[in-house]
Amino acid sequence: MAKLTIKDIAQLSGVGKSTVSRVLNNDPKVSAQTRRRVEEIIRRCGFQPSKSARSMRGINNRTIGIIVSRLSSASENQALATMLPRLYANQCEPIIVESQFSPSAVQEQLNFFSQRAVDGVILFAFSELDERSLTGWEDKMVVIARRYPAVSSVYYDDEKAIRLLMTHLYAHGHRHIAYLGVTDQDATTGYRRHQSYLQFCRTYHLSPRSVQGELGYHWAYQHASAVISEPVSALVCATDSQAIGAIKYLQEQRLQSVQVCAVGNNPLLQFLFPAILTVEPGFAQAGDIAVTQLLARLNGEPVKHYCVDCLLQQNPVPRS
Repeated sequence: MAKLTIKDIAQLSGVGKSTVSRVLNNDPKVSAQTRRRVEEIIRRCGFQPSKSARSMRGINNRTIGIIVSRLSSASENQALATMLPRLYANQCEPIIVESQFSPSAVQEQLNFFSQRAVDGVILFAFSELDERSLTGWEDKMVVIARRYPAVSSVYYDDEKAIRLLMTHLYAHGHRHIAYLGVTDQDATTGYRRHQSYLQFCRTYHLSPRSVQGELGYHWAYQHASAVISEPVSALVCATDSQAIGAIKYLQEQRLQSVQVCAVGNNPLLQFLFPAILTVEPGFAQAGDIAVTQLLARLNGEPVKHYCVDCLLQQNPVPRS
């Protein structure tokens, strides 16, 4: 059977060759409905662009697939901001897709990358993603935010991030510190950060007061009252998005004296609320290291794991 061409895929999809080309190049101007139709034909036919076709498009070097969890994620965009220039400088063509924290979506995207014959993959992982689902990609993948033994990884020091905030608050006289977190089903942002808060409270004989739930600011706004029901002098939020919702609630309740803290370095949050105390987990550094690790793996170097150091952002902290 003759190998299919872009022209064949276009005829089967009922679109023009240029549209198929734009889908293959991840052009955002292609409508979602058209993209799904073309990608379904590509998957069904097992189509892979030929090396000569890639060369004609000026793609003589590596193609790198990047799977982000959310395109709207401020933290992942900080990593991408350092990652993309490094890839371009190394003559790599990035293809960015989104998982929305769905393991099945990750599998679909890996299948798509396989069909595109990408040279390597950088994956922003999450708790529900089992390492076994990445079997076969170990030699050409780097994972960000999780540590999988068989896959090169870059991950964050979640325990230290909370410990830095708590230590700084304690040193400034705070003894009534509440916590808004993410559910323990999330092993990193949720469980590890919450356990770090509880451990600090045990060590310094503080009464813990915490509520865990969702990542976003809507949830934090709706549940901040649960930890402010008794007087507190400081509120630690597991994420900067939660901090936005918590600050809105505190402002409405005229509780601006409560020091809000968060893990993350969202520039908008810093601009709107300059008094917030934050920890920079190292998102930008993670993007740079991920590219270095991937290029090393593609050159045959062994699996490596790197824990990015975090840094306290020194903002004014009022005494309790």
